[in-house]
Amino acid sequence: MAAITEMATDSNDVINDGGTGDGIEKSTDSKPEIESDDLNPKSKPEYDQMKKLVAMFKKLNPEAKEFFPSYKRNTNQSDDFVIAIKPSGEDNKKVAINRRRRNNYNQGRRVRLPGRASKAQREDSIRRTVYVSDIDQSVTEEGLAGLFSSCGQVVDCRICGDPNSVLRFAFVEFSDDQGARSALSLGGTMIGYYPVRVLPSKTAILPVNPTFLPRSEDEREMCSRTIYCTNVDKNATEDDVNTFFQSACGEVTRLRLLGDQVHSTRIAFVEFAMVNSC
Repeated sequence: MAAITEMATDSNDVINDGGTGDGIEKSTDSKPEIESDDLNPKSKPEYDQMKKLVAMFKKLNPEAKEFFPSYKRNTNQSDDFVIAIKPSGEDNKKVAINRRRRNNYNQGRRVRLPGRASKAQREDSIRRTVYVSDIDQSVTEEGLAGLFSSCGQVVDCRICGDPNSVLRFAFVEFSDDQGARSALSLGGTMIGYYPVRVLPSKTAILPVNPTFLPRSEDEREMCSRTIYCTNVDKNATEDDVNTFFQSACGEVTRLRLLGDQVHSTRIAFVEFAMVNSC
């Protein structure tokens, strides 16, 4: 910053120029010329200091280890090597699954074999099964199996109800497909009051959950005395159903009425004291 020296002179003071005799007359009334940087005496030092700080910050390396917290540093690892991060959670599971797939490619094929074998078994079961329709209500599974036993060994017989018809239908499974082909010739045979139709089945008989089957002779005897009822009015109570079957069939020892909010009617299981009441 330029310094300004004021000298006490008169209005006609003359400043000699090196003693040459030439002089410049300076009037005290004129003000000295001041540079723009001299307006604020403190601005230039602060500006220079700021420039130095900016230059210093530009030289800093943001990836230097001094800028990382201590808990993120790995003192045992060299800065020249990349630290491998072990996958965890879902990533770790995916890595393990992919590794097993690569190492056990043939085993993965073998895992699908049981599914293929099961499909082959279902197809074989379908070939050994016939569909029987127009079965009278008086025909039992034992009687139907006895009729078809002349065609081959019957391994399963299942009679099902049809809610849209008074007649029923059934599936009869044989030990081999030869028995099923022979059973087709029994179409038109009178069983009860109607001739039955026999066709090749398009589905296999679904296996029964063994936990639903009677486990003792007492349970079998109880099942023989129990009936299953549908289309029970929702307004009917257990007493109403009990009274109806007591008067129409015989003594009722147990009754269970079931329903939900979806269906408009309910179902009931009614156990009688005697088999003849069913």
